[in-house]
Amino acid sequence: MIRGFPKQVRERLGRNLFRLQMGEPIGMPLSRPMRSLAAGVSELRLAAEQGAYRVLYYAASPRGILVFHAFVKKTRRTPSYEIQLARKHLRELFDA
Repeated sequence: MIRGFPKQVRERLGRNLFRLQMGEPIGMPLSRPMRSLAAGVSELRLAAEQGAYRVLYYAASPRGILVFHAFVKKTRRTPSYEIQLARKHLRELFDA
């Protein structure tokens, strides 16, 4: 899904993931914890002219920052199917 994001959004995403990998804390409004999914899960919140983009990641892994779900946000509230899909991806990540 990230490959479908506009180039400018992918570049900003890459820079911010690098910051996270280097241990730099990123807070609101760019990153917000998603405790409803699991402890250690946060979302990167990127806005562009084309819309709002969200990338969910798990930061508490000894393997580093694990990106497990990305989507384009089209409504004010995160759709329940995106939450369900993110939970599925997170379970698959931990089972691997």
